[in-house]
Amino acid sequence: MKIIVPMAGRGSRLRPHTLTVPKPLLPVAGKPIVQRLVEDIAKVSDENIDEIAFIIGDFGTETEEQLKEIAKSLGAKGSVYHQDEALGTAHAILCAKDSLEGNVVVAFADTLFRADFKLDTENDGIIWVNQIDNPSAFGVVKLDEEGTITDFVEKPKEFVSDLAIIGIYYFKSGEKLRNELQYLIDNDIRENGEYQITNALENMKQKGAKFKTGQVTAWMDCGNKNVTVETNQRVLAFEGKNIIEGNYTNENSVIIEPCFIGENVVLKNTIIGPHVSVGNNTTIENSVIENSIIQNETFICNGNFKNSMIGNKVNFQGKAQDLSIGDYTEMKN
Repeated sequence: MKIIVPMAGRGSRLRPHTLTVPKPLLPVAGKPIVQRLVEDIAKVSDENIDEIAFIIGDFGTETEEQLKEIAKSLGAKGSVYHQDEALGTAHAILCAKDSLEGNVVVAFADTLFRADFKLDTENDGIIWVNQIDNPSAFGVVKLDEEGTITDFVEKPKEFVSDLAIIGIYYFKSGEKLRNELQYLIDNDIRENGEYQITNALENMKQKGAKFKTGQVTAWMDCGNKNVTVETNQRVLAFEGKNIIEGNYTNENSVIIEPCFIGENVVLKNTIIGPHVSVGNNTTIENSVIENSIIQNETFICNGNFKNSMIGNKVNFQGKAQDLSIGDYTEMKN
């Protein structure tokens, strides 16, 4: 089986953190978002993952190598494709057309999930959904009595269903998906100026394909700072205990679980947790921190904050309550 991961978006809502790091590579509980995503997909599949294809923007060779290493960690080949212009979900997926063969999972890299089902690869397709209270901002599906999808409705103004499409799809035939995506491009079939995967799904359904739903038990967004911090909190809560990556120094400090502690972290006279992730080679002194993400090679002294994201190589000395500080920042009060 192959996994196709469109991730060329600029991540504007997560700036300043995405000015130096692509959003899917930002850490949640110590792992890049995209790594957690493909690992979660592997958990619900009984099939081996042969290839993971990443569709990216101009992210540089270092990012490409990091993505290939993520694929390698799952025993898969890593492929990288480029989307030079944002023309919609269907266009993004088709950028990896050479990898659209056989069983395929398409997963957009701005969401994480938890699920207790196993992927049934005998279905023509499976659409991951989540039941939500206000579905008007999402694409939704309608089902018949047998649980087969009868309609795909994009952002309904009136209630038709509360099963929102979360951006993860399984296709038994990557070739059929590729043909329908190509048909949209060749015939310039757009919705609101973009080529949308929902139009391809509808065409496949009209030709006899039967789609079922895979309903997740948790759906976690990583679209902006607040929801990413919340996702970090939820992932750590699922673990239910501290995750210690390697050796670290604890001098008169308290770690309230669950937290993630990276390698070579130094904690002095500090209370962290619950729900704090601390990246590699970071030092925290004389601070009280909860429900936050702190990245690599950062120094924090006299911090008193929560619900915050702190980037790489930050030097923070002072007091604050709610922060979003990008890489290479120095702040002293």
